[in-house]
Amino acid sequence: MGTLMLQAYQEQASSHTEAARSLSCEVRKFVDKVIIPCEPRLAEGGDSAAQLQSELTEKARRAGLWGLFFPLSHSGKIASLEDYLVVAEQEGRSEFSSAIFGSHSALDAHMLLKFGSDEIRRNFLEPMVAGEATPSYGMTEPDHGGSFPTLITTSAHLSNGNWTINGRKWFVGNADRATFVTVLARTGKEESDTRQTLSMILVPTNSPGFSIERQIPILGRFLGQGEMSFTDVQVPEYNRLGESGSGIELMSQRLRLGRLLRAMNWVGLAQRCFDLMGTRLNSRRGLSARLPHKQLVRQHIANTYQAIASARELIRIAARGIDIQYPSDVRINVAKMAASQALCIASDSAVQLYGAEGISDLTPLSGIYRIARTSRILDGTDESLISSTGRRLIDFFKEEDVYHFG
Repeated sequence: MGTLMLQAYQEQASSHTEAARSLSCEVRKFVDKVIIPCEPRLAEGGDSAAQLQSELTEKARRAGLWGLFFPLSHSGKIASLEDYLVVAEQEGRSEFSSAIFGSHSALDAHMLLKFGSDEIRRNFLEPMVAGEATPSYGMTEPDHGGSFPTLITTSAHLSNGNWTINGRKWFVGNADRATFVTVLARTGKEESDTRQTLSMILVPTNSPGFSIERQIPILGRFLGQGEMSFTDVQVPEYNRLGESGSGIELMSQRLRLGRLLRAMNWVGLAQRCFDLMGTRLNSRRGLSARLPHKQLVRQHIANTYQAIASARELIRIAARGIDIQYPSDVRINVAKMAASQALCIASDSAVQLYGAEGISDLTPLSGIYRIARTSRILDGTDESLISSTGRRLIDFFKEEDVYHFG
């Protein structure tokens, strides 16, 4: 019944193509029937979980559901970010889906295609599309607060056609399985304009001098985050992404797309919590406790619905701006924060309805709750995004009298 309702709803959503709506239904079926039953084993971690994830990834590939938002020229099936929203939401219904569907690589695929040299596309993009390479992104550094570009100390010096890289990065996603990392490094003099001193360089993780220093657990569980070091690591000059000194601009473009892609998955997780709430309320235990009749329970349901519905529309508007190549940082940042808030509200409300089970590993809620809390930090903290958005809006009124929301 749930799938039929989803199809009926999506047929009314004229803003999405029939192909996207069809893929959305296929992905939801795969998540519900294939991934969710395996969540307890995947959550255990270790070699067994890694092997299971590989098997599920292969099943997704055989089903034609892997890398759906890769560039169309490289096996992708969805052209617009707005169209991808309804698919990404369904991919996001499980915290393990991103790796299984290859959606965690979509951002890198677009960046490498748009800014990579022929050698980068051949050596990194094509193997990644084939499922033979896994990307990671090294920006944040230890010993510095946040990821401000002016504080980047990892350096890359060009000599005899090779970059020599030294430095450290931490809280790098996919660090436990990455085959290459895109490193934000200082390639210009420190006294120069920061906007022209940073570059992005691709480093294979099997390079001499590269080392994974440690895995970093997140709220008690290993989620692939790690710290890595570069000691006189050498890579060819053509491994630089884009122009020399264009690191800030590339970082901005990466953040814009990355924030929305992650926000779409968060909305999917929030919807999963919403569904779990509905299941609980109508279960024998929920009915015996008269949960559907309690005013505060109804408030949980209403608040969660409002948060999810608002986040979806804000993401849609921001995605449309990127599709027409007129991105708005205000809309993107607000959409990211709205998705984070929706996930936090949904997971917290679901945990309340499930009680002690909600904070145990008997339900998926404890894992989702962990991700919800990290969402307020990943890809920009709430505080930094609020400050940036507020400043931009204040600056707008220096030139205009009325802000148009259309």
